[in-house]
Amino acid sequence: MGTRARPLVLLPLLGGPLLLLCLLSLALGAQDIPPDQVLRTLLGDAPNERVSDIVWAARLPRTLLALATGAALGVAGGLMQALTRNPLADPGILGVSAGASFAIVLSVSVFGLGSLYGYIWFAFAGALLASVAVYLLGGAGRSGLTPVKLALAGVAVTAMLSSLTSAVVLNHPEALNRYRFWNAGSLADDNGDMLLRVLPFLIVGVVLALACAPALNSLALGEDVATALGQRVARIRLQGVVAVTLLTGAAVALIGPVVFVGLVVPHLARICARWAGIGPDHRWLLPVSAVLAPCLLLAADIAGRLVARPVEIQAGVLVAFLGGPFFIALVRRQRLAEV
Repeated sequence: MGTRARPLVLLPLLGGPLLLLCLLSLALGAQDIPPDQVLRTLLGDAPNERVSDIVWAARLPRTLLALATGAALGVAGGLMQALTRNPLADPGILGVSAGASFAIVLSVSVFGLGSLYGYIWFAFAGALLASVAVYLLGGAGRSGLTPVKLALAGVAVTAMLSSLTSAVVLNHPEALNRYRFWNAGSLADDNGDMLLRVLPFLIVGVVLALACAPALNSLALGEDVATALGQRVARIRLQGVVAVTLLTGAAVALIGPVVFVGLVVPHLARICARWAGIGPDHRWLLPVSAVLAPCLLLAADIAGRLVARPVEIQAGVLVAFLGGPFFIALVRRQRLAEV
């Protein structure tokens, strides 16, 4: 295939594995369903009522949840790495997910909010405040903002917020059981029916992120260069922060604080972009991240159903297991580059 044709087929080429994973997500679990029966059920010709209930009531909402939240976390991660020019940036690592989690727990345990549509506003506020705190801490000192300092500030803020979250939960036993399951990052909760209510926030977040993409290419050359090229850096950063807040806050409210998706996926997107001859063009990197992230989340969810069935391992646990070594390798490479 010619190099010029590769960008045109990149997204369709990545769509194949995504569709396959969606089919596997509908077919595999505590009770496996043959793929032909899954397709028949989706077309309205289910072989029996049990198969219809499993596909339509349990696995299809779960799959759609993975698609929406995975795309949100992937785009948020790519946007954060571009805004901070930090390859270690990720909503989970930089404390954004922890901020949303703490705000949600606070709203449920202290203010008695039991509806997702009620506490999602707290998730947005927590994500915004945490991201601002990490950015200010990472930029303190003579050396200014560096990738490693930003990552360390994120780890510190995440640890502090996690401790506060545990303190709140332990003093409210009625919220403990729900929090333990939600905190692991699971797609198996009953929040599939809430996806439609949260979807507008996710759509607005994605639109804002994609609208930033051309300016992000200029920002990658440095703030001075971006300003000289006519970009309003402050407006770009504000728009990016709003997008990250919407995407991360909504995703965390739906499935819990899944870490490392926003870290790993943008790097995979850059590998695909290099293969396609695109280069570091965020007009392509963000859409590619939006396709790859659901692939990772779906693969982790499917693996979690199979490795210990009939017991399930939450998708967030497996993503963290895979993402931890990836993060360590990135930190080591970044520190070597700074020496």
